[in-house]
Amino acid sequence: MTKQTVLITSATGRIGKELVARLGAVGKFNVRACYFSDDKAQSLLSLGAHEVVKFDLSDPATWDQALDSVSAVYSASLDPMLKGHLAFCKELGHRSDQIKHVVRVSCMGADTNTAAYIADQHASRAGAGIPLMLQHYWWGEKALIDEGLNVTALRNNFFMNHLLKTDCETIDREGWFSNPLGYVRNSFVATRDIAEAAAVVLIEGPERHANKFYDLTGPVPQSMSEIAEDLGRAMGKTIEYRAQSMVDFEADFGATRAEFFEYLTNGFYTRCSPDFYNLTGRAPTSYYEYLTTKGASGETGLEELWQGNLWKKGEDAMKDAAKA
Repeated sequence: MTKQTVLITSATGRIGKELVARLGAVGKFNVRACYFSDDKAQSLLSLGAHEVVKFDLSDPATWDQALDSVSAVYSASLDPMLKGHLAFCKELGHRSDQIKHVVRVSCMGADTNTAAYIADQHASRAGAGIPLMLQHYWWGEKALIDEGLNVTALRNNFFMNHLLKTDCETIDREGWFSNPLGYVRNSFVATRDIAEAAAVVLIEGPERHANKFYDLTGPVPQSMSEIAEDLGRAMGKTIEYRAQSMVDFEADFGATRAEFFEYLTNGFYTRCSPDFYNLTGRAPTSYYEYLTTKGASGETGLEELWQGNLWKKGEDAMKDAAKA
């Protein structure tokens, strides 16, 4: 019997690498993993991919080869790549007879905007609409749904591995980090858990998971002082959390990201969802467990902390995407 081919976009990312390793070990699929940089191709084969293919959301010339004979797609993209993703959704729609299932990485609150259905009313930021990043996540889901595809959306809490990446230098040299989240507790989610949920959903297929939307969180909400304690314990040194004003945070990263972080300070991402447990039969990974244990791709969360990061202080990574 010929195995169905699953295409894993963003395969060299945190979730993608874990998913490649998990699906490669199962043996149900022919795993086709996408890479953007040529030097990443071999590592995907080493993780368990059966095929690798160059893929670029901004270059439609790469899509045909990537999608040849594919029946399931894991869809993930960096926030600034929204325009390319929306165009790719139309391509998938043109192949709806071929594409039986799409699993899309999204964000908690993508359809309800967390607080309300009123798009021009932010919960606490006067004169602002709901966070543009949440609108974008919903557009990313809706574009697939509108094409008539069988969609499963994994709506995730804020990623553990993104939480402190912008502070690696001060953590390493001076033992502190800063952001505006303070004592508000958020149930941050491990990217390896998102990959595990994606693997379950793809293996069990659209018959069980089509048109389902799962909120994925960590097992316990944590404040920044508690995050600092876990990180310090994992690193074997004292780590300090230093509070930052939202004004300073916005100056560092721009209004689009600041609007989203202000939602985190409102406590909308505090709750712990049962969806991961219901999918996998186990509790989600805690932050300390994430830092100190290896995922399917062989890296600990602490090792991942020092790897590449989209968000850099002094740069508004969402400046162009905000115009979409």
